Amino acid sequence: MSQGPLMPKATAVWLVENTSLAFEQIADFCKLHPLEVKGIADGEVAAGIKGLDPVSTGQLTRDEIEKAQKAPHYKLKPAVSKVKLPEVKRTTKGPRYTPLSRRQDRPNAILWLLRNHPELKDSQIIRLVGTTKSTIQQIRERTHWNSGSLQPMDPVTLGLTTQINLDFEVQRAAADRPAAVAAESGASLLPAEISTAREDEHDREHEDDHGGREERLDADSVFAKLKGRHHDEDDED
Repeated sequence: MSQGPLMPKATAVWLVENTSLAFEQIADFCKLHPLEVKGIADGEVAAGIKGLDPVSTGQLTRDEIEKAQKAPHYKLKPAVSKVKLPEVKRTTKGPRYTPLSRRQDRPNAILWLLRNHPELKDSQIIRLVGTTKSTIQQIRERTHWNSGSLQPMDPVTLGLTTQINLDFEVQRAAADRPAAVAAESGASLLPAEISTAREDEHDREHEDDHGGREERLDADSVFAKLKGRHHDEDDED
């Protein structure tokens, strides 16, 4: 059995008080820890809870209880219900339902998400805490009627969502973020290899220019000396 009885602790209280089943058998049937069943027997756990008869509710048969009492290692098998209930199809459309006792904490959770995960879209926040887009906008712009008293609080701690759902939405937002960041980013610094290569080329050009000038200066001085010698020889002749 994948699930326990409808009221596991109340059922465990009845089985402890009205049968001689072992703690392990009761714990296995009710999906509780054996120490918790022992605490029920000692009166330390489930104090004030009225026992629920699983036989009268059709979750267990009397024959199954008697068979288990004779064999301490026997595991109780739940009674097969003769009434088949139709499966309820869950719909994902619309905002997530939030209990009335938790609705007053939603603005604090929205403020926490806006501050700690600004990459989340409004639609993702709506799925996480079950709010509306107008409420998110009011909290973001500090126009909410209770904005002065709001305090950022983790929605997982408040019970508005699970850590798995929060991590999934954050990872999903992070996967869509690199493309937008790359488009928005401006000019960046060049790598060291490119910048140093450009400096080397500039130095080489500078050296070539300087060397070319020196070569031209040396050639002019040589020709000037040669011309001077020719003039001196002509004068002597």
